[in-house]
Amino acid sequence: MSREFQVTFDAHDPRALSVFWADALGYLIPGPPGVELPEGADPFAAWEEALARFGVPKEEWNSRSAIEDPEGKRPRIFFQRVPEGKTAKNRLHLDVRSAPGLDGDERMAALEAECDRLVGLGAKRLRRDEPTPPMSAGYIVMADPEGNEFCLD
Repeated sequence: MSREFQVTFDAHDPRALSVFWADALGYLIPGPPGVELPEGADPFAAWEEALARFGVPKEEWNSRSAIEDPEGKRPRIFFQRVPEGKTAKNRLHLDVRSAPGLDGDERMAALEAECDRLVGLGAKRLRRDEPTPPMSAGYIVMADPEGNEFCLD
């Protein structure tokens, strides 16, 4: 039997990192448990209201955040504040599938377009690896705003 899982990022600023990844992946930031958010509502305002009601100290309000697939098919991603900064290369990273079914120049052009979009959201381009058939169709290595590496694949 398979198991559901979520991916967890350690972060300096969980709120900001969750906004980046929600935009990057087309995910949503959910509201607090039991709160139905109307279309266009600010989930962070709803969370602040709920956390104040729960008696959570203000300095803890940005200690966690999460994003969810609006279709409920892909894993939930959780962000937790940690005191230390990132010090080494990730041992695990996400491959963001940005050009499924494409090959060659068409694939690399799609990856470049997505790279440009993500740089506009705060990501950093690290390098481009050219296609080397049959082992690799080519990809772009990037880092999110806190330096976590990921690939556009």
